[in-house]
Amino acid sequence: MEHHFLRLEDFTGKQLQSLVDRTLREKPLYLAGEGPRTLEGKSLAMLFEKASLRTRVSFQVAMTQLGGTGIYLDQAGVGIDVREPAKDIARVLAHMCDGIMARTFSHHAVEQLAAYSSVPVVNGLTDYCHPCQAMADLTTVQEHFGDLAGRTLAFIGDGNNVARSLMVACAKLGVHFVLACPEGYELEEEFWTRISASHPQTTCSVTHDPAQAVAQADVIYTDTWTSMGQEEEKQKRLAAFSAFQVNEALLAAAPDHAIVLHCLPAYRGSEISEGVMETHADVIFTEADNRLHFQRTLLSALMADGGIE
Repeated sequence: MEHHFLRLEDFTGKQLQSLVDRTLREKPLYLAGEGPRTLEGKSLAMLFEKASLRTRVSFQVAMTQLGGTGIYLDQAGVGIDVREPAKDIARVLAHMCDGIMARTFSHHAVEQLAAYSSVPVVNGLTDYCHPCQAMADLTTVQEHFGDLAGRTLAFIGDGNNVARSLMVACAKLGVHFVLACPEGYELEEEFWTRISASHPQTTCSVTHDPAQAVAQADVIYTDTWTSMGQEEEKQKRLAAFSAFQVNEALLAAAPDHAIVLHCLPAYRGSEISEGVMETHADVIFTEADNRLHFQRTLLSALMADGGIE
């Protein structure tokens, strides 16, 4: 039984599928105000090094709906590995709170929190991966299509933290994964080889041709070309990715039933066109909403049930 949620590599496909199924089963209960308050009187410390809209609101609302309290702590006040080392912060918070969620630059910081915490630690995003986002994404795909196994997801853009978590989630849940990116922006070869080899039931491929990537896609996914911390590379990245915009011309090469997802914030006119963004707004903002629903399930499993079975 897993007591932390740091990266998707740590879980089996059965464990992840169980979380997706539970999320979709419980979602209508909470929308009707009838969901169980499994974390009554419990508190979640929420540590933020990076700016946030969806992560902060979704975790805080999830705790409220579960009967608990989310406590917002920013870098200016806490100073992870600046004012205090992560291991000391973990031990303080573990004595006062029932769980810790951290959104940091360094993945090592989250690992340190987990190593020294006696309560569950959730990765709300690091530069290495974004597991909660990927799980909300595949929850959205199952909600839309009714199933996951055998679907194809094409990620158009940078081999970044979101792409990394999506590749793992897809491999474990039976979804074929295609990354379309400019040369030099692929996921690292060691990671690619390891994940592909350990999940032979699905295919993971990379191409430098976006049209080829979407040709058989059920899901077309994009993300910002310049992540937080890469601002000095912005102009270089805009030039490199100029042919990788998810726009009407690219969608013409995809099956008619394909949906478009974006983890947000969206930079219209860069990675996605205004028209595609608005045409697919319903499913994109359902995807954002599913951050709340998946994370509520996750917190309940970790903090009330004792871990993910």
